[in-house]
Amino acid sequence: MAKFDMKEIKIVDVQVQDIRFPTSLQAQGSDAMHKDPDYSCAYVSIITSQKDLIGYGLTFTLGRGTEIVCVAVEALSFLFKDQRLHNIYSNFGQFWDRVTNESQLRWLGPSKGVTHLAVAALMNALWDLWAKIEEKPLWRLLVDMSPEQLVSTMDFRYISDVLTKEEALEILKQQRENDIETKIERMKTRGYPAYTTATGWIGYSDDKVRELCAKYLTLGFTAFKIKVGINLEDDKRRCKLMRDMIGQDNLLMVDSNQRWDVEEAIRWMQGLAEFNIYWIEEPTSPDDILGHRAISEALEPLGIKVASGEVCCNKVMFKQFLASEAIQVAQIDSCRLGSINEILPVYLMAYKLKVPVCPHAGGVGLSEMVQHLQLFDYICVSQTLHHRLIEFVDQETTHFVHPIRIENAHYIAPTESGYSTELKKDSIEEFKYPNGNWYKQMK
Repeated sequence: MAKFDMKEIKIVDVQVQDIRFPTSLQAQGSDAMHKDPDYSCAYVSIITSQKDLIGYGLTFTLGRGTEIVCVAVEALSFLFKDQRLHNIYSNFGQFWDRVTNESQLRWLGPSKGVTHLAVAALMNALWDLWAKIEEKPLWRLLVDMSPEQLVSTMDFRYISDVLTKEEALEILKQQRENDIETKIERMKTRGYPAYTTATGWIGYSDDKVRELCAKYLTLGFTAFKIKVGINLEDDKRRCKLMRDMIGQDNLLMVDSNQRWDVEEAIRWMQGLAEFNIYWIEEPTSPDDILGHRAISEALEPLGIKVASGEVCCNKVMFKQFLASEAIQVAQIDSCRLGSINEILPVYLMAYKLKVPVCPHAGGVGLSEMVQHLQLFDYICVSQTLHHRLIEFVDQETTHFVHPIRIENAHYIAPTESGYSTELKKDSIEEFKYPNGNWYKQMK
């Protein structure tokens, strides 16, 4: 039994901080479209009337503009303050709908843009709070919910032509009939398989790529991703370098981060096909569903899959990507969609339409959060690891109170209560913008 009574607890304050890590100084995170990212986040604290019971949430950003997300969080916070937790969690799907469809703020972009990033940070904090109240890691909170309770957290508006509430409930009930205890134990002991992008940032030298490939091979990794998209001949050289390091049997993925037009993407990938590419990620505009489908059709004879979704901003766009067969790998992001309330129906649509989910991770807090989601998917929805991987990048994880645990290239199931979203106080003091200790010494 949880030691907290949600009926007696209400939200007394919502705080948000702009946290920026200067990753651009070492070209970490660099790709064809984002040359100098400073991995950052809008970091939310939901303060409750229960002493020391705080929910932490965040949304990932690349430095400049984080202050705009923080303003959006503040604009939405009136919907959270003075709310009793019981009223929120007993009608969580309805509360999510209220937040995302606030009658004036939705005009800025319903379920997309800066306001939706703010929704993610706020709702992530609520999920962290709920898991702490139940004294469970977030993945276990989800696993222990009944199918009816899970479905009550979701909103099926705009997607019921592909997935109805009744279908979602039936899928969850049906999968419950299988052996989930064995799957839970596997996640606790062996974990969920990972691939790494840490070897292939576009700003890295060849020597750095070789050094990191050797490191991650030693750590047991068998799947690697490299950034491409600026110069085809240079990409060929770098892909050959990567192949020479990792061998022919390991997986190699490439990511252009939205660099190309449709025909350009097809030609470029035809030029890289000799390196046995498993998938091309974000080959064109992340909003171009028809373009992704055309690229998918052109690359299918080459055996190259198309992966996308890290900046797919809502369940409606995912519905179209999945139903039109525009992508063969769905890449949900813990902070781009409106938190778990919107992510769960995407998992269910992907399961119904037989598209594996390999989530985007590596940014501030993304690995910490998405491990919980993939564990839930494996245990309660897809129940398979076939063609499924979680991205891993070993930067900024040390700033979290409960960082991810990787063993033999697998995410080991978290054991601590919550959503793994709490930052260390020292890290906040060092990197809060613009008055953290690191920024003061740079002035």
